[in-house]
Amino acid sequence: MGEVSADVVTLDLLIEARETVRCSPLGVINTPMIPWCQTTLPLNIDCNIHIKLENMQRTGSFKIRGVANQIGRQPKGGLFVTMSAGNYGKSFAYALKHFGSKGKVVMPETAPVSRSILIQSFGVEVERVPTSCLMNVVNRCIKEDNMTFLHSYDDLDLIAGHASLGLELLEAMPEPDVVVVCCGGGGLLAGVAAAIKLSGCNKTRIYGVEPEGACTMYKSYIEKKAVGMDTKSIASGLAPPFAGTLPFKLCQLYVEGIVLVSDEEIKEAVSILYSSGLVVEPSGSATIAAIFNSKIPELEGKNIVCILSGGNIGKDELTNFPN
Repeated sequence: MGEVSADVVTLDLLIEARETVRCSPLGVINTPMIPWCQTTLPLNIDCNIHIKLENMQRTGSFKIRGVANQIGRQPKGGLFVTMSAGNYGKSFAYALKHFGSKGKVVMPETAPVSRSILIQSFGVEVERVPTSCLMNVVNRCIKEDNMTFLHSYDDLDLIAGHASLGLELLEAMPEPDVVVVCCGGGGLLAGVAAAIKLSGCNKTRIYGVEPEGACTMYKSYIEKKAVGMDTKSIASGLAPPFAGTLPFKLCQLYVEGIVLVSDEEIKEAVSILYSSGLVVEPSGSATIAAIFNSKIPELEGKNIVCILSGGNIGKDELTNFPN
């Protein structure tokens, strides 16, 4: 996408996008936000945590929010291409089928095969390639097949759609002290952070959580520009090869910092959540891993929102986690 200034992301823009998401025929839902004390999850900190259950969202993740705003602004019946490890691709395919459009999802070879099969069930073509080749294949589709590229995280309309989660969160907890959000390319983190800060919650501390082996936003903070790396993590949805340019700009403005969790910590979080009756994929469990392992500073006595971003995990994947 072309360079977009963070200044174009205004509260009016985000409110308009929220209405588009709410009214979308894709059926985006207002997901539950429950107190931690109403679960059987362990907690060794004296604080008030609420969990936002985007794992219960339509198509199983927050991605449908951004897609509802993004594809809703595209001509019907178009031909589209995207790249995704699974969750965006699933929402993308679901939306294309609903609107009668055609498309292709370019997936990294590291993504679970079950997710490729699911996306194909919506009538969308899938091409699996090495992570380093994702953009090369997308560019080929644009040039040779005249497809319109819809970015899975570095896109203004998508980020504005994701911001609906932040605005929705504030309806349940108007002035949170801390909000914890997973971060891959940064689209969700940027959208939620912009929504919260532009709504006037200047004292709210917002943290992104990345896997140690896929910490493109963390490295971007250090280098002061959006950068890429050779990513590898069990949380494939948090492992795109580069951070988004617009997400990075917005995160610089509105996000307190990025914390890192290991794959082992993510695995443990998935297992503990499952044991407590919550089916959450590795990417969606990173925030809980950060809480469990004391990666977020100064939580004592605070009002905290922790977002579980998705629940798309198959039986085949669950066998990789400890009981």
